[in-house]
Amino acid sequence: MNTMKTEYETVIGLEIHAQMSTKSKLFCGCDNDSFGKAPNTNVCPICMGFPGMLPVISEEAFKRGIQTALALNCNIPNFSKFDRKNYFYPDLPNGFQISQFEEPVSTIGHVDIEVDKEILKIGITRLHLENDAGKLTHVGGGSLVDYNRSGSPLMEIVTEPDLRSAKQASALAKTIQTILRYVGSSEADMEKGMMRFDASVSTRPKGDPKLYPRAEIKNLNSFRALEAAIGYEVKRQVKLWEEGNPMDGEITVGWVDEKQKTVLLRSKEDAADYRYFPEPDLPPMTIDDKTIEKMKENIPELPLAKRIKFIEKYGISEEEALYFCETPQLAQFFEDVAIESKDAKKAASFVGTVLIGKLKNEGLTLNECKIKSTDMAKLITLINDDVISNNVAKTTVFEAMYTDGETPDAIIERLGLKQVSDSSEIEAMVQEILDQNPQAVEDFKAGKQNAIGFIIGQVMKASKGQANPKIVSKIVQEKLS
Repeated sequence: MNTMKTEYETVIGLEIHAQMSTKSKLFCGCDNDSFGKAPNTNVCPICMGFPGMLPVISEEAFKRGIQTALALNCNIPNFSKFDRKNYFYPDLPNGFQISQFEEPVSTIGHVDIEVDKEILKIGITRLHLENDAGKLTHVGGGSLVDYNRSGSPLMEIVTEPDLRSAKQASALAKTIQTILRYVGSSEADMEKGMMRFDASVSTRPKGDPKLYPRAEIKNLNSFRALEAAIGYEVKRQVKLWEEGNPMDGEITVGWVDEKQKTVLLRSKEDAADYRYFPEPDLPPMTIDDKTIEKMKENIPELPLAKRIKFIEKYGISEEEALYFCETPQLAQFFEDVAIESKDAKKAASFVGTVLIGKLKNEGLTLNECKIKSTDMAKLITLINDDVISNNVAKTTVFEAMYTDGETPDAIIERLGLKQVSDSSEIEAMVQEILDQNPQAVEDFKAGKQNAIGFIIGQVMKASKGQANPKIVSKIVQEKLS
């Protein structure tokens, strides 16, 4: 009798929806930024779907979509078009969505992600463009509709079913978020509703190549929710397998965060349910190979490549490199400081701990910082050249730079902070402190090593922190020995 327990594996694919960072909406001239605006004030007859209104494709959105697809290693066809995706929902004013089906702006690509120090290649089925719907707010007795978001340009990135765990799915989502920010195609700020996920999850006996019916989890709006929802759905499906009653049809489920569980919404639609047909009010879009190649050349260095470079070239830790590569602004600031100061280790400390720590405490971003990368690099150089001590730099000079944006040279000159490195001057200070503290000298001679730290501290205090600590330590030890 075979009592071995069957093992199951998870098969996951993601659909990632990201609002594009364009000035206008996808098919009209309305402002694409509706965050914080009063409901239904950022609309026009086109994005509200009024009869007789004709959409016009945003060239900016079209090009940003292609640039993003190139960053995802996708193929770019010379010809693409929009289609009508027909379904009714209260926040969809046209009664259909203008999306792409048969001929999107991009096809097969891939993204490299790192999970548990292993590089995984995840296939991208396509990136296509579509317009967003409005926003429903459910209240007692009904629902309220805000159409401000209606018509905003979206990129939908569809992956192959190459993911095998919630951890991998989260890593891919985070990687794509960072890529979107590096390319500049989307802020991908989930707190503002700019990025959300649909996760298709199925399970199967381990080693079975067949794809079994899947559950699509809709509208996940955080990495935490993405991992939790996949984790729950996997357990639910494995339990069905163990009970001898696996899923026999595809379903759509929703994630209830308060209960930490998925709930059935409906049977899964397929393409036929949406009755796709070519959008009659929009012409096809064309792009030539020369333009595609030129756009490909303008793709910036992407997060994974930059992270590897930071570790290998600048010698910082994996954790530091991962942190600095979270946003393109932070990565550029750190690299500028590292190159200019020629001291990547101190650059990592001053940027990652001193500067960013201060900004976070005050709820500010790097974009709101008054300190320039050149001035931060100069501060590090002044420490290494023994012009000021590390302590004075991190406290007095840095604080003045942070508050007023003043250069370190000007602050040092104004406050008279230049470090004293004259040996004869420091020797006189040391002798004075030794004369004033005979007990400390006796303690040292009696084998109490902490006495030397006390004496050095007194010298630094007497010099108001301006004595070169290396020279102070050397002279104190020479005097005591």
